[in-house]
Amino acid sequence: MSSVVRLGHSLNEAERQHVSSRRETVQQCLQKHNIPCTLDEVPNIAVLGSGGGERAMIGLLGSLSQLGEEGLLDCIMYLSGVSGSTWCMSSVYKEPDWSTKMETVGKNIIQRLVSGHVSQSEQHKKLEKLFKRDNFSLTDIWASCIVPSVVKEIDEHVLTEQRGQHTRDPYPIYTVIDKQCSHDRLYKDVWFEITPDECGYSLTGAFVDSRCLGNQFKNGIKIKEQPEIDMLYLQGLCGSALADEAEIRKWIGNELQQFFKMSEKQMVPKTKEGHQILCALLDLIHHFFREEDIKKHITKINELLKGKFDKEGNELKLDPNVSKEQLKKHAMSVCHCFLDWFSEHKGLGILHLKCIKKLCQWNWGATYNFLYTMAAAEVHPSILKSETRQYEDAGLLLNSPYFSVLRKERNVDLIISLDFSAGDPFETVYRSAQMCTDLQIPFPTVKRPGPGEELHDFYVFKDNKAPTVIHIPLFNVGNCKGEVEKWKKRYHTFQSAYSDKTIRDLLEKAAQNITNTKEKLLKEVQDVVQRKKKH
Repeated sequence: MSSVVRLGHSLNEAERQHVSSRRETVQQCLQKHNIPCTLDEVPNIAVLGSGGGERAMIGLLGSLSQLGEEGLLDCIMYLSGVSGSTWCMSSVYKEPDWSTKMETVGKNIIQRLVSGHVSQSEQHKKLEKLFKRDNFSLTDIWASCIVPSVVKEIDEHVLTEQRGQHTRDPYPIYTVIDKQCSHDRLYKDVWFEITPDECGYSLTGAFVDSRCLGNQFKNGIKIKEQPEIDMLYLQGLCGSALADEAEIRKWIGNELQQFFKMSEKQMVPKTKEGHQILCALLDLIHHFFREEDIKKHITKINELLKGKFDKEGNELKLDPNVSKEQLKKHAMSVCHCFLDWFSEHKGLGILHLKCIKKLCQWNWGATYNFLYTMAAAEVHPSILKSETRQYEDAGLLLNSPYFSVLRKERNVDLIISLDFSAGDPFETVYRSAQMCTDLQIPFPTVKRPGPGEELHDFYVFKDNKAPTVIHIPLFNVGNCKGEVEKWKKRYHTFQSAYSDKTIRDLLEKAAQNITNTKEKLLKEVQDVVQRKKKH
């Protein structure tokens, strides 16, 4: 393992070897479909799974299963996902060479989703483990308390264990974004990819061994080692934007309330007063952001904090008409003074304190920055000056991982975009085209369907100087007939766990998209091969 940062745009050696050996598999697969080509003419085909929570997870699983049934899975060189699709990826890649036994792998995942269960006690124990990491953030809370209720497991394997286990599978790419770059609209620097071998900034060309993600670096050299992030944390990192901020605050607040209440049993008498204050403060924050009546909660916190002052000597008393910023400032003041008042609080008490701080700061995906203080001409200076970075769900910027496969060095010829998004099913491909224009990355022109046009199951966008893009919306006239809106309403991005029937119906819809478009898919593959022959 290298602990040194790698600057440059070339693929790492492990990925190059994987692609080289898989090229023969793709060639043999195309031969079976009467598309002969030499190894040099084998197209690099990438499948993209969009975000969409459990809907995306199951939709991608159904698509992959049917690609296997149709004998097309071996045509795929890369599999990349964001948000909910990464939950499917992390599930299938648990099994070595999963694409050779897709039927069994799929059945096992479905069985887990239908009958699996992770107790609150198990979730809270995981949260206590994650608390020991440097740079604890809301992602740790989300990963331990929200993700297991959807994926029905706590997966503590690490991504790098998969090295060498998937020689017969597409190469996996998990995608997130750099939150600060997104905020500053640094769209060349924003895309961050994670593979079993390397992670880093896709378009900037700055990478490090994936084992080192989260380690502390300075001048490109590792100075402090951290435990390798596990798959559960990766699922939380990739899939943390399943709704708007208000809904996410509500889910996290609910989970923390349960956690605080269950922790009360472990408190010794001398820590109970401090615990009461933290519980009351959390309740106040939770109900405030739910836009509920908070008068009784303000009265309670004022009573508990009577006679206590902040570090400037100001009395910690809240006005009933408190604003959002005033409440955050008050909560942070309580947190900053808390251990001065209650020095006996250790362990769980400090964890509760940190949870409230992160909820106020809205701090996600905090990670040591492996580029800190480096000299790197292509990296934006703001990144190099930051000791930590925040990574988050790429769906907050673009709900499909186009830019991971648009790295020039990957030489992708054909992109199959499986779109499981809520809302406008053309938003991802259309925005990608716009961004590519701004970044001067070859991408075909995308024309959106007009108002009132029926939504079809197959759209293709071509340009001789860019990859061909095939776009397949999940629900369309091909698999839903006249009931597209009915099916959309049935599957929200975040809802209570799907039932057996709900899962199987969705798997069927996703599978139908592959069956119904198989011949069109093969025609586009053949066209790409012919184009490569000419060049």
